[in-house]
Amino acid sequence: MHPSEQSRFDKLYQQYLVALKLQGLRPKTIDSYSRAVRKIAEYFNCCPDTLTKSQLKTYFSHLVETRSWSLVKIVRNALQFFYKHILEKEWVWVNIVKPPKVQTLPNILSQTEVSQLLNAVNKPVYRVYLFVVYSMGLRLTEALTLRPGDIDAVHQQVHIRCSKGGKSRMVPLPDHTLWVCRKHWLTHRNPSLLFPRKKGSTNDQQNTTVTIDCGSVQKAIKHAVEACGISRLITIRSLRHSYATHLLEKGVDLREIQSIMGHESPKTTERYTHLTNVTQHNARQQIQSLMNAVKIDWEDES
Repeated sequence: MHPSEQSRFDKLYQQYLVALKLQGLRPKTIDSYSRAVRKIAEYFNCCPDTLTKSQLKTYFSHLVETRSWSLVKIVRNALQFFYKHILEKEWVWVNIVKPPKVQTLPNILSQTEVSQLLNAVNKPVYRVYLFVVYSMGLRLTEALTLRPGDIDAVHQQVHIRCSKGGKSRMVPLPDHTLWVCRKHWLTHRNPSLLFPRKKGSTNDQQNTTVTIDCGSVQKAIKHAVEACGISRLITIRSLRHSYATHLLEKGVDLREIQSIMGHESPKTTERYTHLTNVTQHNARQQIQSLMNAVKIDWEDES
């Protein structure tokens, strides 16, 4: 980008950040919107205020082919906000047809595989983090931003704050998880973070307000999966899905699992019934019993 154009973009971008904050948007939304504006500027190597309708069509065509529909919507909303509040121009509407929704089931791990995977993680901090994710069914950022004050040892629960959709919830705290968290906290004693980023001395880690890098924990689980020889695509989210499936196998009610997982719709929770052999086996047994109770005289009447 030409220096003068870069300077113009930097100025508009700073105005954009201020406008997003003034609109009261959540930090995660601000991060997504600002990234969207940076990405389109990088794609065309120019300030977005000069983009034509043809260029916007080209860009969204690229996104539809390479990215998820949810990301496409975020980018469209981000640019629409940029045009309206910063450029004070009418948004050139790009007609985007939503692709057919494909229902896919996530990959999950057995309890034995979870143990193997966690034991294959080299760094203790990443092993603790991944165990916390699995043992409470947390999302990636929910575990990263946990604070010591969120842990209620007396009532054996953890307060998950400002999660997806800005909602909070309480999740059960297993004794083993409490013991692991306490042991890990003693390695840094940071008063505001359970997983602070380590930079330099232990004293720096104790005072920092920055969490460990999400990319690092993602790499840690990737290496552990390879070390275990697991061929399926397994991510941090897979631990969360595995937790919910294992709860279902233990007989925990679907509504309780929905509450623990923070699902807005029960349909999201119901998909775990397709992931467990236990529920399928129970269903087969009940169907067998049901059919055995149906008494019909099948004698040939001919």
